[in-house]
Amino acid sequence: MIPFILAGIMLYGPYAWCFMRKEPTEEYGLSWTLDIRGLKDSLLAIAVTLTPLTPFAMMWPDNDLPRSLPLTTVLVLLTAGAVAAVVEEVFFRGWIQTLLSKRTNRNISIVATALLFALAHLFLKLHWLRFATFFPGLVMGILRERHRSVAPSAIYHFAGNIWSIWFFPDIPI
Repeated sequence: MIPFILAGIMLYGPYAWCFMRKEPTEEYGLSWTLDIRGLKDSLLAIAVTLTPLTPFAMMWPDNDLPRSLPLTTVLVLLTAGAVAAVVEEVFFRGWIQTLLSKRTNRNISIVATALLFALAHLFLKLHWLRFATFFPGLVMGILRERHRSVAPSAIYHFAGNIWSIWFFPDIPI
């Protein structure tokens, strides 16, 4: 029950913040706009970051490939990956990164948000590999900053979630 409450706060809290302060959600990148440039940048980021990592993941010790999962399990994992991407992008890139960028420069806000994002992943399960979420956090921060919307970063996040769940199912990221 606690994860659902936390997800609700992370998803709706930033919108409530904007509502209470009478600030436009677009100012926080909380609009879900996606133009062709944003989609292309998301797909390019996926190709540049996840594709080169795939051979390493395939050779990872104790990585039992190929996987065979029931369709229901695949659908649950896809749904979980999508929900996590939306919730975390709204909270981290939409709200936290914007708040930090108002107080410091944009590059520092991207790095600081990626660090907070990685630390948050350590709370769920303490494992050194989970801190690797810092690096995609940087990519997602750049996508969010460049397009002024969380949609491109959420697309990248979803792809990263599915990739990590597939290659490292015992260390869900």
